Amino acid sequence: MHLEEIAFHVAPGAHAVLLLDQAGWHGSAELVVPPNITLMPLPPRCPELNPVENVWQFMRDNWLSNRIFKSYDDIVDHCCFAWNKLVDQPWHIMSIGMRQWAHGY
Repeated sequence: MHLEEIAFHVAPGAHAVLLLDQAGWHGSAELVVPPNITLMPLPPRCPELNPVENVWQFMRDNWLSNRIFKSYDDIVDHCCFAWNKLVDQPWHIMSIGMRQWAHGY
């Protein structure tokens, strides 16, 4: 359903390329990929190519590390707090995702 939603928003005549890590569900044989989308898996164990890995690391470093959680709900509450705190700082999201080697030219 997620890919169908993305495909719906791709301009007519255009084609979308989605970068994805190699999580098992990204390569499921049952996955139906719309014709206006190409999936491009990143090489394994290359977090520098996947900026979202750096987003998770930023959240761990700043709001989630060195804690003892009381319960599952406590973990979820802390994660929601961290996510909402990050969303309130879009400049951090942009800077985390920037790669000098990709944007320096």
